[in-house]
Amino acid sequence: MELTTLQKRQIKKVISQLEKYKGRHTELVSVYIPKDYDLNKIINHLMEEQGTASNIKSKSTQKNVISALERMIQHLRLFKRTPDNGLAVFAGNVAEREGQIDIQVWSIEPPIPLNLRIYRCDKDFVLEPLSQMLDSDDVFGLVVMDKREATIAMLKGKTIIPITTATSNVPGKTRAGGQSAPRFQRLREGAAKEFYVRIAEYIKEAYLGKNIKGIIVGGPGHTKNEFLDYNYITDQLNRKIIAIKDLSYTGEFGLQELLDKSQDVLSEEEISKEKNIMEKFFTLLAKDPDKVAYGKDFVYKELCAGAVDSVLLSDSLDDATIEKFEEAAKEFGTLVVLISTDTREGVQLRDMGKVGAFLRYSRDVN
Repeated sequence: MELTTLQKRQIKKVISQLEKYKGRHTELVSVYIPKDYDLNKIINHLMEEQGTASNIKSKSTQKNVISALERMIQHLRLFKRTPDNGLAVFAGNVAEREGQIDIQVWSIEPPIPLNLRIYRCDKDFVLEPLSQMLDSDDVFGLVVMDKREATIAMLKGKTIIPITTATSNVPGKTRAGGQSAPRFQRLREGAAKEFYVRIAEYIKEAYLGKNIKGIIVGGPGHTKNEFLDYNYITDQLNRKIIAIKDLSYTGEFGLQELLDKSQDVLSEEEISKEKNIMEKFFTLLAKDPDKVAYGKDFVYKELCAGAVDSVLLSDSLDDATIEKFEEAAKEFGTLVVLISTDTREGVQLRDMGKVGAFLRYSRDVN
């Protein structure tokens, strides 16, 4: 299910608010309740956990956990039943100074069904299930390799989908008795070349013609650089390489390490996408102003007339305004893009009325 702009914004707001809190001990409580699950069973479970918490040796931690559970129980009793998509609830002492008490509770009804049940006390709130709801539909290619093996996979959101693994016939660095050093080196080079050709073919089969946003290559040592420097893969795929990362592992562990080390690149890709959209908007505004529009009231009027192809909304808008534009956009099949103020272009949109649009047809600006 594709989330609306407003739904994504609301989840981001909850995550942003909760991730800044850190417990001094394992005293922040996170509970995820699946759809159709009996709310009374959850409440009874939390009451049992209160009893278990009385065994915690640290008196301050014990008090904070029991109090957090009590606030959560009281909050859950406000619901007549579990919401249609389930419920995520968080409670804990978020006082800034040690020794102070400020027990807060939050809950969010997710826009898509929860299918997992979680109860956890930790130093951080468990936010991963909410973060996964925001995972982009963009797909990236992942290639991890050294002289011994290569693994090719796809990354969708935060899910790694392995495609194929290849092992090489490259001999080890120690040559067998009776072989001259030059001959042994030629054997290694020949086997490595055959391996690279094979990897290139697997990459072509996996990614060519697919809607791949970018390819990230990683691995220990210089093998990955050697493979890329000699252009074994096609120019079309080579242009999609957005990062090369040094790793300690290959295989499954290498894929996970590559994902961990590529968060900066993936984040920049999202920002880059926003920047490209805004640069296109400002270029048209300067050269073909009849193809774009800006300003909250004017764009809304054009939107309701069915004239808008895509509408750009600053994340500095209030929720009610975003929802208003989304409803109108839905009626006319208009794409809604939320633009952050993390970039210079996003700040420009905010300062010129917070709303912009690409029009379906040129209008008369005179």
